[in-house]
Amino acid sequence: MKYKLKDLALLVDGQISGNPEVEISGVSEIQNGEMGTITFLGNQAYKKYMDNTIASAVIVSNENYLSGRDGIIVENPQLAMAKVLSMFFSDEYNSKGIHPKAVVDSSSSIGNNVTIEVGAVVEASVNIGDSTFIGANVYIGKNTIIGSGCKIYQNVVIYHDIFIGDQVIIHGSSVLGCDGYGFVTEKGEHLKIPQTGTVLIGDQVEIGANSVIDRATIGKTIVGEKTKLDNLVHIGHNVHIGKRCLITAQVGIAGSAKIGDDCIIAGQAGVVPHVEIGPESIIAAKSGVTKSLSGGEMYSGYPARPIKEQHKRDSIYSEISNMRKKLNQLIKNSSKN
Repeated sequence: MKYKLKDLALLVDGQISGNPEVEISGVSEIQNGEMGTITFLGNQAYKKYMDNTIASAVIVSNENYLSGRDGIIVENPQLAMAKVLSMFFSDEYNSKGIHPKAVVDSSSSIGNNVTIEVGAVVEASVNIGDSTFIGANVYIGKNTIIGSGCKIYQNVVIYHDIFIGDQVIIHGSSVLGCDGYGFVTEKGEHLKIPQTGTVLIGDQVEIGANSVIDRATIGKTIVGEKTKLDNLVHIGHNVHIGKRCLITAQVGIAGSAKIGDDCIIAGQAGVVPHVEIGPESIIAAKSGVTKSLSGGEMYSGYPARPIKEQHKRDSIYSEISNMRKKLNQLIKNSSKN
């Protein structure tokens, strides 16, 4: 499949620089460019590869970066490249039906154009919407509802009584609806608290591989629509996550925490139970949220605090460390005298 540069420019609403008739047959990395492909400069750290890449065209945010090369100028090169990739690698869905070695309870309702691959198990009274893909060895517990246009990849486990909206993507080996970590201690015994609630996943949510979302003790654990979870994310029982949040790898959110809309939580950050994080918060990597945050700004550190305040504390700590070194040197010199 080949497209002319002018066709791709039209797709991404960009301005052409150079020859609009250049033929593009694929996409390559800027540092490993190939003839006949298009690449992009989205991060200035990769600008050093511009002179040597042999890609036939480059998507950039500034025409000066091209230095006479053929390319497309757009406001957001990364967004443009996402659109171009979708054009070359179409994700068109074709139903394969129900595999003979899948186990589907007769009481379940299966929509049109559904794929259920080998080894999948669908328990009683499950409802699966149209054009949904269920990968090999997926387990879906009784009374679970899965919307239309979803992709549930291999080895995912979905417990009973879970609700999943439309166009949800769940990557391999994730688990939804297992018991929350609920125990009460009496006389040295840790007694299990029954986890009787459910999990509600909104439309267009994506859940990364090996992630776990616990069912609520009572009520619901909620992941709001269009929120995206990276791999290895753990969401505790009764957590409420708002819409359009981005939560990256190895984040842990403890029980009953509430995350507002449009929040970003970076890698390995942690959130303690029962706190609230306001909308449009950014939690920096490795931060620990130990109290509620109002939102609308970036937070960093342990405990997490507004990042400007954290930087001041770091600076003071560094100054004190330097002063201590100087003091120790003065003491050492005076002892010699």
